Amino acid sequence: MTTHTTTTSGLAATRERLWAALGERDEEAAAAAVFDACDAGTPVEEVLLDVIGSVQARIGRAWAADRISVAQEHAATAIQDRVIAALARRTPPSPRTRPAGPGAGGTAPQRVTVACVDGEWHALPARLLAEVLSGRGFLVDYLGAHVPTPHLIAHLHQTGADVVALSSSLPVRLPTAHAAVTAVQAIGIPVIVGGAAFGPDGRYARLLGADGWAPDARAAASLLAGGLRRPEGARTGPDQGLPHLLDQEYTLVTRTRAQLTRDVLEGLEAKVPGMAAYTEEQRERTAEDIAHIVDFLAASLYTDDAELFTGFLTWTAEVLRVRGVPSGALVAALDLLSDAQHDFPRAQTHLAAGRRALARVPAQQASGLHA
Repeated sequence: MTTHTTTTSGLAATRERLWAALGERDEEAAAAAVFDACDAGTPVEEVLLDVIGSVQARIGRAWAADRISVAQEHAATAIQDRVIAALARRTPPSPRTRPAGPGAGGTAPQRVTVACVDGEWHALPARLLAEVLSGRGFLVDYLGAHVPTPHLIAHLHQTGADVVALSSSLPVRLPTAHAAVTAVQAIGIPVIVGGAAFGPDGRYARLLGADGWAPDARAAASLLAGGLRRPEGARTGPDQGLPHLLDQEYTLVTRTRAQLTRDVLEGLEAKVPGMAAYTEEQRERTAEDIAHIVDFLAASLYTDDAELFTGFLTWTAEVLRVRGVPSGALVAALDLLSDAQHDFPRAQTHLAAGRRALARVPAQQASGLHA
Protein backbone atom coordinates (compact mmCIF):
# COMPACT_ATOMS: atom_id res chain seq x y z
CA MET A 1 0.00 0.00 0.00
CA THR A 2 1.29 3.48 -0.83
CA THR A 3 2.36 5.60 2.12
CA HIS A 4 0.82 9.07 1.89
CA THR A 5 3.39 11.48 3.32
CA THR A 6 2.70 14.61 1.30
CA THR A 7 0.86 17.42 3.05
CA THR A 8 -2.47 18.58 1.69
CA SER A 9 -1.08 22.07 1.19
CA GLY A 10 1.89 20.69 -0.74
CA LEU A 11 -0.36 18.79 -3.14
CA ALA A 12 -2.62 21.82 -3.54
CA ALA A 13 0.35 24.02 -4.41
CA THR A 14 1.56 21.52 -7.00
CA ARG A 15 -1.90 21.32 -8.52
CA GLU A 16 -2.03 25.10 -8.84
CA ARG A 17 1.41 25.16 -10.52
CA LEU A 18 0.31 22.50 -12.98
CA TRP A 19 -3.01 24.23 -13.64
CA ALA A 20 -1.29 27.53 -14.33
CA ALA A 21 1.22 25.88 -16.66
CA LEU A 22 -1.54 24.16 -18.61
CA GLY A 23 -3.40 27.45 -18.91
CA GLU A 24 -0.32 28.93 -20.55
CA ARG A 25 0.20 25.78 -22.67
CA ASP A 26 3.68 25.62 -21.14
CA GLU A 27 4.69 21.97 -21.27
CA GLU A 28 8.10 22.61 -19.72
CA ALA A 29 6.55 24.34 -16.69
CA ALA A 30 3.95 21.59 -16.37
CA ALA A 31 6.64 18.93 -16.29
CA ALA A 32 8.69 20.95 -13.82
CA ALA A 33 5.73 21.18 -11.42
CA VAL A 34 5.33 17.40 -11.49
CA PHE A 35 9.04 16.57 -11.31
CA ASP A 36 9.67 19.01 -8.46
CA ALA A 37 6.93 17.34 -6.42
CA CYS A 38 8.51 13.93 -6.98
CA ASP A 39 11.98 15.23 -6.17
CA ALA A 40 10.59 16.69 -2.93
CA GLY A 41 9.46 13.24 -1.85
CA THR A 42 5.89 13.01 -3.08
CA PRO A 43 5.24 9.38 -4.17
CA VAL A 44 4.78 9.03 -7.92
CA GLU A 45 1.35 7.47 -7.43
CA GLU A 46 0.20 10.53 -5.49
CA VAL A 47 1.50 12.80 -8.23
CA LEU A 48 -0.32 10.76 -10.87
CA LEU A 49 -3.68 10.60 -9.12
CA ASP A 50 -3.83 13.51 -6.68
CA VAL A 51 -2.13 16.05 -8.92
CA ILE A 52 -2.42 15.08 -12.60
CA GLY A 53 -5.73 13.23 -12.21
CA SER A 54 -7.22 15.95 -10.03
CA VAL A 55 -6.18 18.70 -12.45
CA GLN A 56 -7.66 16.71 -15.35
CA ALA A 57 -11.00 16.61 -13.54
CA ARG A 58 -10.73 20.37 -13.05
CA ILE A 59 -10.14 20.78 -16.79
CA GLY A 60 -13.40 18.94 -17.46
CA ARG A 61 -15.31 21.10 -15.00
CA ALA A 62 -13.85 24.27 -16.53
CA TRP A 63 -15.03 23.20 -19.98
CA ALA A 64 -18.52 22.41 -18.69
CA ALA A 65 -18.67 25.84 -17.04
CA ASP A 66 -17.64 27.49 -20.35
CA ARG A 67 -14.41 28.83 -18.87
CA ILE A 68 -12.22 27.07 -21.46
CA SER A 69 -12.85 25.99 -25.04
CA VAL A 70 -12.77 22.51 -26.52
CA ALA A 71 -9.43 23.35 -28.14
CA GLN A 72 -7.98 24.48 -24.80
CA GLU A 73 -9.22 21.29 -23.15
CA HIS A 74 -7.59 19.18 -25.87
CA ALA A 75 -4.31 21.10 -25.60
CA ALA A 76 -4.19 20.72 -21.82
CA THR A 77 -5.00 17.01 -22.01
CA ALA A 78 -2.28 16.45 -24.61
CA ILE A 79 0.29 18.14 -22.37
CA GLN A 80 -0.85 16.04 -19.42
CA ASP A 81 -0.38 12.88 -21.44
CA ARG A 82 3.16 13.87 -22.44
CA VAL A 83 4.02 14.79 -18.85
CA ILE A 84 2.85 11.33 -17.72
CA ALA A 85 5.11 9.76 -20.35
CA ALA A 86 8.06 11.87 -19.21
CA LEU A 87 7.39 10.96 -15.59
CA ALA A 88 7.31 7.27 -16.48
CA ARG A 89 10.70 7.54 -18.20
CA ARG A 90 12.39 9.10 -15.17
CA THR A 91 10.82 6.71 -12.63
CA PRO A 92 12.87 3.56 -11.79
CA PRO A 93 11.02 0.34 -12.66
CA SER A 94 9.29 -1.46 -9.80
CA PRO A 95 9.93 -5.12 -8.93
CA ARG A 96 7.41 -7.24 -10.83
CA THR A 97 4.64 -8.87 -8.85
CA ARG A 98 4.21 -12.47 -9.97
CA PRO A 99 1.27 -14.77 -9.26
CA ALA A 100 1.55 -18.11 -7.53
CA GLY A 101 -0.15 -19.75 -10.51
CA PRO A 102 -2.63 -19.12 -13.34
CA GLY A 103 -5.80 -17.59 -11.97
CA ALA A 104 -4.63 -18.02 -8.37
CA GLY A 105 -6.70 -16.13 -5.84
CA GLY A 106 -5.06 -13.86 -3.31
CA THR A 107 -2.16 -12.89 -5.56
CA ALA A 108 -1.72 -10.22 -8.19
CA PRO A 109 -1.79 -11.17 -11.86
CA GLN A 110 1.50 -10.90 -13.68
CA ARG A 111 0.23 -9.21 -16.83
CA VAL A 112 -2.65 -6.75 -17.16
CA THR A 113 -3.91 -5.41 -20.47
CA VAL A 114 -5.35 -1.91 -20.05
CA ALA A 115 -7.49 -0.53 -22.86
CA CYS A 116 -10.35 1.81 -23.67
CA VAL A 117 -13.40 0.24 -25.27
CA ASP A 118 -14.06 0.73 -28.95
CA GLY A 119 -15.20 4.31 -29.61
CA GLU A 120 -13.88 5.67 -26.30
CA TRP A 121 -11.36 8.46 -26.90
CA HIS A 122 -10.98 9.67 -23.29
CA ALA A 123 -7.79 7.74 -22.63
CA LEU A 124 -6.20 9.62 -19.72
CA PRO A 125 -7.98 7.64 -16.95
CA ALA A 126 -6.77 4.39 -18.52
CA ARG A 127 -3.27 5.83 -18.90
CA LEU A 128 -3.20 6.77 -15.22
CA LEU A 129 -4.34 3.27 -14.26
CA ALA A 130 -1.61 1.71 -16.41
CA GLU A 131 1.06 3.83 -14.71
CA VAL A 132 -0.26 3.08 -11.23
CA LEU A 133 -0.27 -0.64 -11.95
CA SER A 134 3.26 -0.47 -13.35
CA GLY A 135 4.35 1.38 -10.22
CA ARG A 136 2.93 -1.41 -8.08
CA GLY A 137 4.84 -4.09 -9.94
CA PHE A 138 2.34 -5.34 -12.49
CA LEU A 139 3.47 -6.07 -16.04
CA VAL A 140 1.19 -3.80 -18.07
CA ASP A 141 0.22 -3.69 -21.73
CA TYR A 142 -1.38 -0.29 -22.30
CA LEU A 143 -3.31 -0.19 -25.59
CA GLY A 144 -4.71 3.34 -25.32
CA ALA A 145 -7.93 4.80 -26.70
CA HIS A 146 -10.53 3.30 -29.02
CA VAL A 147 -9.50 -0.38 -29.14
CA PRO A 148 -11.83 -2.42 -31.40
CA THR A 149 -12.82 -5.66 -29.71
CA PRO A 150 -11.46 -8.00 -32.44
CA HIS A 151 -8.05 -6.32 -32.15
CA LEU A 152 -8.18 -6.60 -28.36
CA ILE A 153 -8.90 -10.32 -28.59
CA ALA A 154 -6.09 -10.84 -31.10
CA HIS A 155 -3.69 -9.04 -28.76
CA LEU A 156 -4.76 -11.21 -25.82
CA HIS A 157 -4.13 -14.37 -27.82
CA GLN A 158 -0.65 -13.12 -28.66
CA THR A 159 0.36 -11.94 -25.19
CA GLY A 160 -1.39 -14.25 -22.73
CA ALA A 161 -2.71 -11.60 -20.35
CA ASP A 162 -3.94 -12.68 -16.92
CA VAL A 163 -6.62 -10.01 -16.71
CA VAL A 164 -8.05 -7.16 -18.80
CA ALA A 165 -8.89 -3.70 -17.44
CA LEU A 166 -11.38 -1.83 -19.64
CA SER A 167 -12.06 1.89 -19.35
CA SER A 168 -14.98 3.94 -20.60
CA SER A 169 -16.11 7.44 -19.69
CA LEU A 170 -19.30 7.72 -21.73
CA PRO A 171 -22.37 5.55 -21.01
CA VAL A 172 -23.19 5.50 -24.73
CA ARG A 173 -20.28 3.03 -25.02
CA LEU A 174 -21.88 0.53 -22.63
CA PRO A 175 -23.24 -1.77 -25.37
CA THR A 176 -19.77 -1.88 -26.92
CA ALA A 177 -18.22 -2.44 -23.50
CA HIS A 178 -20.65 -5.31 -22.93
CA ALA A 179 -19.57 -6.96 -26.17
CA ALA A 180 -15.91 -6.54 -25.20
CA VAL A 181 -16.45 -7.98 -21.72
CA THR A 182 -18.27 -10.97 -23.18
CA ALA A 183 -15.61 -11.58 -25.84
CA VAL A 184 -12.73 -11.44 -23.37
CA GLN A 185 -14.48 -13.72 -20.91
CA ALA A 186 -15.21 -16.16 -23.72
CA ILE A 187 -11.46 -16.85 -24.04
CA GLY A 188 -11.14 -17.43 -20.31
CA ILE A 189 -9.77 -14.09 -19.13
CA PRO A 190 -11.45 -12.07 -16.36
CA VAL A 191 -12.34 -8.41 -16.89
CA ILE A 192 -12.29 -5.48 -14.51
CA VAL A 193 -13.96 -2.27 -15.66
CA GLY A 194 -13.86 1.35 -14.57
CA GLY A 195 -14.72 4.86 -15.61
CA ALA A 196 -17.73 7.14 -15.39
CA ALA A 197 -19.66 5.08 -17.97
CA PHE A 198 -20.24 2.30 -15.45
CA GLY A 199 -21.98 4.52 -12.90
CA PRO A 200 -20.69 5.98 -9.63
CA ASP A 201 -21.58 2.76 -7.82
CA GLY A 202 -20.59 0.34 -10.59
CA ARG A 203 -24.20 -0.63 -11.29
CA TYR A 204 -23.62 -1.04 -15.02
CA ALA A 205 -20.49 -3.10 -14.47
CA ARG A 206 -22.60 -5.60 -12.53
CA LEU A 207 -25.37 -5.44 -15.12
CA LEU A 208 -22.96 -6.28 -17.93
CA GLY A 209 -21.38 -9.16 -16.02
CA ALA A 210 -17.86 -7.78 -15.49
CA ASP A 211 -15.73 -9.75 -13.04
CA GLY A 212 -14.82 -6.62 -11.14
CA TRP A 213 -15.35 -2.87 -10.94
CA ALA A 214 -13.33 -0.13 -9.31
CA PRO A 215 -14.20 3.54 -8.76
CA ASP A 216 -10.61 4.70 -9.21
CA ALA A 217 -7.08 3.54 -10.01
CA ARG A 218 -6.12 2.84 -6.39
CA ALA A 219 -9.16 0.65 -5.87
CA ALA A 220 -8.47 -1.14 -9.16
CA ALA A 221 -4.87 -1.87 -8.18
CA SER A 222 -5.98 -3.20 -4.80
CA LEU A 223 -8.65 -5.37 -6.39
CA LEU A 224 -6.19 -6.80 -8.89
CA ALA A 225 -3.65 -7.44 -6.14
CA GLY A 226 -6.21 -9.72 -4.53
CA GLY A 227 -6.63 -11.72 -7.73
CA LEU A 228 -9.66 -12.27 -9.95
CA ARG A 229 -11.03 -15.71 -10.73
CA ARG A 230 -11.41 -16.48 -14.39
CA PRO A 231 -15.00 -16.93 -15.60
CA GLU A 232 -16.37 -20.42 -15.86
CA GLY A 233 -17.01 -20.66 -19.59
CA ALA A 234 -18.22 -18.25 -22.20
CA ARG A 235 -21.40 -16.24 -22.14
CA THR A 236 -24.01 -17.13 -24.73
CA GLY A 237 -24.37 -13.60 -26.07
CA PRO A 238 -24.27 -9.89 -25.23
CA ASP A 239 -27.95 -9.86 -24.24
CA GLN A 240 -27.56 -12.57 -21.59
CA GLY A 241 -28.96 -11.22 -18.33
CA LEU A 242 -30.72 -8.35 -20.14
CA PRO A 243 -34.15 -9.78 -21.00
CA HIS A 244 -35.57 -6.31 -21.65
CA LEU A 245 -33.57 -6.20 -24.90
CA LEU A 246 -35.96 -8.75 -26.36
CA ASP A 247 -38.45 -5.94 -27.05
CA GLN A 248 -36.02 -4.64 -29.73
CA GLU A 249 -36.49 -0.99 -28.67
CA TYR A 250 -32.75 -0.43 -28.25
CA THR A 251 -32.03 -2.02 -31.63
CA LEU A 252 -34.68 -0.01 -33.43
CA VAL A 253 -33.55 3.29 -31.91
CA THR A 254 -29.92 2.69 -32.86
CA ARG A 255 -30.82 1.59 -36.39
CA THR A 256 -32.92 4.72 -36.98
CA ARG A 257 -30.51 7.14 -35.24
CA ALA A 258 -29.75 9.20 -38.33
CA GLN A 259 -33.39 9.50 -39.35
CA LEU A 260 -34.49 10.38 -35.81
CA THR A 261 -31.85 13.11 -35.66
CA ARG A 262 -33.00 14.59 -38.98
CA ASP A 263 -36.68 14.43 -38.02
CA VAL A 264 -36.15 16.09 -34.65
CA LEU A 265 -33.97 18.81 -36.19
CA GLU A 266 -36.64 19.58 -38.78
CA GLY A 267 -39.31 19.58 -36.08
CA LEU A 268 -37.30 22.00 -33.95
CA GLU A 269 -36.90 24.35 -36.88
CA ALA A 270 -40.69 24.48 -37.14
CA LYS A 271 -41.18 24.95 -33.37
CA VAL A 272 -38.35 27.41 -32.68
CA PRO A 273 -38.60 30.40 -35.05
CA GLY A 274 -35.20 31.73 -34.01
CA MET A 275 -33.51 28.76 -35.65
CA ALA A 276 -34.27 30.26 -39.06
CA ALA A 277 -31.41 32.70 -38.43
CA TYR A 278 -28.94 30.00 -37.39
CA THR A 279 -25.54 29.88 -39.01
CA GLU A 280 -24.44 26.60 -40.55
CA GLU A 281 -22.18 26.03 -37.55
CA GLN A 282 -25.06 26.53 -35.10
CA ARG A 283 -27.23 24.16 -37.09
CA GLU A 284 -24.50 21.51 -37.08
CA ARG A 285 -24.00 21.86 -33.34
CA THR A 286 -27.74 21.52 -32.77
CA ALA A 287 -27.78 18.35 -34.87
CA GLU A 288 -24.90 17.01 -32.75
CA ASP A 289 -26.85 17.76 -29.57
CA ILE A 290 -29.87 15.89 -30.90
CA ALA A 291 -27.71 12.93 -31.90
CA HIS A 292 -26.29 12.82 -28.37
CA ILE A 293 -29.81 12.79 -26.94
CA VAL A 294 -30.72 9.84 -29.18
CA ASP A 295 -27.50 8.03 -28.22
CA PHE A 296 -28.13 8.42 -24.50
CA LEU A 297 -31.74 7.35 -24.91
CA ALA A 298 -30.48 4.20 -26.64
CA ALA A 299 -27.97 3.57 -23.83
CA SER A 300 -30.69 3.96 -21.22
CA LEU A 301 -32.84 1.47 -23.14
CA TYR A 302 -29.89 -0.95 -23.26
CA THR A 303 -29.46 -0.80 -19.49
CA ASP A 304 -33.18 -0.32 -18.82
CA ASP A 305 -32.28 2.55 -16.50
CA ALA A 306 -34.01 5.88 -17.08
CA GLU A 307 -31.61 7.54 -14.62
CA LEU A 308 -28.83 7.19 -17.17
CA PHE A 309 -30.90 9.29 -19.58
CA THR A 310 -32.09 11.85 -17.04
CA GLY A 311 -28.57 12.30 -15.67
CA PHE A 312 -27.30 13.16 -19.14
CA LEU A 313 -30.18 15.56 -19.77
CA THR A 314 -29.74 17.52 -16.54
CA TRP A 315 -25.97 17.71 -17.11
CA THR A 316 -26.57 18.94 -20.66
CA ALA A 317 -29.13 21.47 -19.46
CA GLU A 318 -26.63 22.85 -16.97
CA VAL A 319 -23.89 23.05 -19.60
CA LEU A 320 -26.28 24.89 -21.92
CA ARG A 321 -27.54 27.12 -19.10
CA VAL A 322 -24.09 28.55 -18.40
CA ARG A 323 -23.87 29.29 -22.12
CA GLY A 324 -27.18 31.16 -22.05
CA VAL A 325 -29.15 28.43 -23.85
CA PRO A 326 -32.69 27.45 -22.75
CA SER A 327 -33.63 24.00 -21.51
CA GLY A 328 -37.01 24.53 -23.22
CA ALA A 329 -35.42 23.52 -26.53
CA LEU A 330 -34.36 20.24 -24.93
CA VAL A 331 -37.93 19.63 -23.82
CA ALA A 332 -39.15 20.30 -27.35
CA ALA A 333 -36.62 17.79 -28.67
CA LEU A 334 -37.91 15.18 -26.21
CA ASP A 335 -41.48 15.85 -27.31
CA LEU A 336 -40.52 15.28 -30.92
CA LEU A 337 -38.69 12.08 -30.04
CA SER A 338 -41.73 10.92 -28.11
CA ASP A 339 -43.95 11.53 -31.14
CA ALA A 340 -41.59 9.50 -33.30
CA GLN A 341 -41.55 6.57 -30.86
CA HIS A 342 -45.15 6.37 -29.77
CA ASP A 343 -45.11 2.56 -30.14
CA PHE A 344 -42.10 2.12 -27.80
CA PRO A 345 -43.37 1.92 -24.19
CA ARG A 346 -39.95 1.85 -22.51
CA ALA A 347 -38.72 4.76 -24.61
CA GLN A 348 -41.87 6.69 -23.68
CA THR A 349 -41.17 6.05 -20.00
CA HIS A 350 -37.58 7.27 -20.29
CA LEU A 351 -38.56 10.35 -22.29
CA ALA A 352 -41.24 11.22 -19.74
CA ALA A 353 -38.65 10.90 -16.96
CA GLY A 354 -36.42 13.22 -18.97
CA ARG A 355 -39.11 15.87 -19.23
CA ARG A 356 -39.71 15.70 -15.46
CA ALA A 357 -35.99 16.07 -14.80
CA LEU A 358 -35.69 19.09 -17.10
CA ALA A 359 -38.66 20.73 -15.38
CA ARG A 360 -36.47 21.01 -12.28
CA VAL A 361 -33.68 22.83 -14.15
CA PRO A 362 -33.69 26.67 -13.83
CA ALA A 363 -35.10 28.34 -16.94
CA GLN A 364 -32.92 30.43 -19.24
CA GLN A 365 -34.19 32.94 -21.75
CA ALA A 366 -32.93 32.37 -25.30
CA SER A 367 -34.28 31.30 -28.63
CA GLY A 368 -32.77 27.89 -29.42
CA LEU A 369 -30.30 25.17 -28.58
CA HIS A 370 -27.38 27.30 -29.77
CA ALA A 371 -28.66 30.84 -29.70
